[in-house]
Amino acid sequence: MDREQSAVQQPSRAPLDGVRPEGGQGGRRAAAQRRQMRQELAAAAMDLFANQGYEETTVDQIAAEAGVARRTFFRYFRSKEEAIFPDHDDTLVRVADLLASAQPEEHPLDVVCRGIKEVLRMYASTPGVSVARYQLIRQVPALREREIAVVARYERLFTRYLLGRFDAVEQIPPGWQRGGDDDSMLAEVSAAAVVAAHNHVLRRWLRAGGHGDVEAQLDHSFEVIRGTFWATPPSGVRRRGTPVAPGASGDTGSALEDAAVSALSASPGGEVLITVARTDAPLDLVLDSIKSALSGARTV
Repeated sequence: MDREQSAVQQPSRAPLDGVRPEGGQGGRRAAAQRRQMRQELAAAAMDLFANQGYEETTVDQIAAEAGVARRTFFRYFRSKEEAIFPDHDDTLVRVADLLASAQPEEHPLDVVCRGIKEVLRMYASTPGVSVARYQLIRQVPALREREIAVVARYERLFTRYLLGRFDAVEQIPPGWQRGGDDDSMLAEVSAAAVVAAHNHVLRRWLRAGGHGDVEAQLDHSFEVIRGTFWATPPSGVRRRGTPVAPGASGDTGSALEDAAVSALSASPGGEVLITVARTDAPLDLVLDSIKSALSGARTV
């Protein structure tokens, strides 16, 4: 077995070509050159796959198409299969850095949503390549399996982050108990939901030829997930850039929360008002009836 064949079987290293993303102008230049070469090799592979088929294309042909030696190809990718996904290693590092640098008061689900948006932007930055890759992956079972493995890396990263938030902070989302039996399950389910929403939006965008505001579509899916998993943020946890406290979101439900907090903090000498309402009654009508009852009590 020669050295190049052996390189194919070695475990993935970060970075694959031995260039570390160090600071300074030299490090940035080396990282840019690495990304450029990976993109050129990936583009050459995609062209050959489209013109002559995935199974019929060899690593030697990809290297020749890109104008480099076979050995050079294996400095950047372990196999022709991996060349279809050239950006995920770098994107995974960016996402991990984003999670690590998130402020502790930011809502953990918002942090995860910001992380997966980095993946979406990777695809959206080159719509034509992304659409061609999607069409190829649908035709080649081995590439679909590789895609599943790539997606699993993001899910594991997000799950670890959520579990770390449980251990690191006092304020955790309502219903999530520190050290409880459900922690790992809820972290995995939340992480999987965010990734699944990303995949759904991305594939819909790719089927449409890469047209449309895909980030706006993803933001909408995030709101659906937030409403499902964390409808009420815990006290002291904020959305990115916006303080959030109970009753601070500005909707009718929050107004009802404000009324409840105000009622509970009123002076002890006041009377107690008990109100009964149907569960399907509009909240604005419930508030009106409470205000009316309180006004009547004051005039007596």
